[in-house]
Amino acid sequence: MLTTDRAIETEVIRIISKTKKIRPVHLRANKRLSQDFGFDTVDVVDIILELEKNFQITIPDEVPIDTVGDFINYVSAHVYKEAS
Repeated sequence: MLTTDRAIETEVIRIISKTKKIRPVHLRANKRLSQDFGFDTVDVVDIILELEKNFQITIPDEVPIDTVGDFINYVSAHVYKEAS
């Protein structure tokens, strides 16, 4: 499956925005989920589960994910790695 960085970014942002009904335009890479948008642990787990299902990857609990960009970078790196 060939997926571009832009397509991954768009899909990750769509999934995050759906969790709290935040318009995708507000989800910038440097925005912190908990501080900037009020996401709690359950919200982040929901996002992780959805990303794992959509991209067929695993995101371990110990991976430090705090920002929108962290999600995008992790998914981008592992979609390509697991597709090779």
